[in-house]
Amino acid sequence: MCELTQVSRASFYRNWEQKAPGEAATALRDAVQKAALKHRGYGYRRVAALLERGGFCVGQEKVRRIMKADNLLAIRRRKFIATTDFDHPFRVHQNLAEWLELTGLDQLWVADITYIRLRQEFVFLAVVLDAYSRKVIGWQLGRNLDTSLPMGALEAAIASRHPRPGLVHHSDRGTQYASNQYVKRLEACGAHISMSRPARLGRTASAKAL
Repeated sequence: MCELTQVSRASFYRNWEQKAPGEAATALRDAVQKAALKHRGYGYRRVAALLERGGFCVGQEKVRRIMKADNLLAIRRRKFIATTDFDHPFRVHQNLAEWLELTGLDQLWVADITYIRLRQEFVFLAVVLDAYSRKVIGWQLGRNLDTSLPMGALEAAIASRHPRPGLVHHSDRGTQYASNQYVKRLEACGAHISMSRPARLGRTASAKAL
């Protein structure tokens, strides 16, 4: 559209921010979400560079604030330690789901978060699926991406299924799933924690579940 009207993308977004700041802010957050989820290893500087190439007029600090609010700051792997930022180190667990052969229910749960863009805001959906039945066994809807969102989905799954020790819980390496609160709740259930590399699910049961 910008090419047809011979208007630069930067000019378009500046005008949009003046006329409809709420919609423009939502569009920017949407772009940050997509860039951060597509490039899981990117920090806020690289995400900001991607947005600038796409025409957004946005500084690195603004991108950092959005990513921090949505728990999307890059997780960097140093041996077996992952961090959302330098103050919060979390352990990265090995992928146990990749070669797991399922024979019944509650052997492998797969957790993930998606977002739904409305006109001027986002809502986020956290789900927990049983990989064998491919059934959603716990979910939580909210406006924030803090750990309470997937915790709500996990608690709903635990309440509905009462899993026995030995369950494998698989997720990505997002800060919510690597957080101490989430990990301790799984450990209290006797669950084994499994995490995939960025942009990769287990090649067998967990991939089929999603």
